[in-house]
Amino acid sequence: MALRKSSLNGKSMITTQDLSREEILEIIQVAEAMQKHRFSDEYTGVLKHQSFLMFFYNPSVRTRQSFEIAATELGGHGLYLEPGGMRLKTKDRAGETIEDVAGVMNRYGCGVGIRILEGKLDYYGRGDEILREYDRYLKVPLVSFAHDRFHPCQGLADAMGYRKHLGEHLEGKTIVHQWGHGALARSHCSVQESMLICSRLGMNVRVAHPPGYELDQEVIDWTKQNCAENSAEFSVTNDPVEAYEDADIVYSRNWMSTDAYSGGEFHKEQEVEKAMQYTDWICDEEKMKLTNNGFFSHPMPVDRTHEVTDEVASGPRSIILDIAENRLHVQKAYMALSMGS
Repeated sequence: MALRKSSLNGKSMITTQDLSREEILEIIQVAEAMQKHRFSDEYTGVLKHQSFLMFFYNPSVRTRQSFEIAATELGGHGLYLEPGGMRLKTKDRAGETIEDVAGVMNRYGCGVGIRILEGKLDYYGRGDEILREYDRYLKVPLVSFAHDRFHPCQGLADAMGYRKHLGEHLEGKTIVHQWGHGALARSHCSVQESMLICSRLGMNVRVAHPPGYELDQEVIDWTKQNCAENSAEFSVTNDPVEAYEDADIVYSRNWMSTDAYSGGEFHKEQEVEKAMQYTDWICDEEKMKLTNNGFFSHPMPVDRTHEVTDEVASGPRSIILDIAENRLHVQKAYMALSMGS
């Protein structure tokens, strides 16, 4: 697929909800072409001699690898940055402001990515505020590498995988976002992004979680609106089994409770202790039998034996590694469309 001038050129991506449906599909379609022709001359010089700045408040496996490789395969360079290597202003310490840091980044890079999650924040929503403050001062595109509210690249990778396994047209297919008990006290970002992008593409969206694990109400409202605009269904249940019925995709993932932050701190140990009590909330083979021969999806890392059994996670209907690979392709596509000249 030949690259053409895109409305995404110069455009940041903090959540896919900020993009048009056409822009979402454009990224995915270019990513599918890039997967088929990974080292084509058409793509390998898109970011020639340019540097992409990768700012990690939190560590990662897939995000750093996939973005650094994406920059290289587009002919550019991914530069790893972390707060410990800078003098940044915080509530407790003097240092450089976001305005000044962003101003410097404008002079050096073709784009910026930021990852900021859980323990690096003192309340839910703060990560989203920080990214949007950077975006106000940046003149180059900003992409979220995952923050407390959204994970747009993961959502795009998910959707690309669903198109491969369910067909190009996802309208009328059903995805279940099933809370799973686990020991990682995860943010809401991946599941909320999945809800948003799947509803934009016409999928029926189900959410299942125990009481006390409600998701962001604004995201719920956006998902309902997206479903209504696409003649799709949206539902929420507190039952650990019923949402599996006739589902095409099961997305079993732990996420933190509504009480995860208090007193300006993220209480991980208490979150893990509480979550581990809900032993019925695990994706297993018996529940998967209720689906429409459904696929198991997960953004990884997988908390095996808690969120999902090994039998399902490593089974023939698991697409978790396909989706992990897709991170590289959708990120290359977004970078080429938004940062390429």
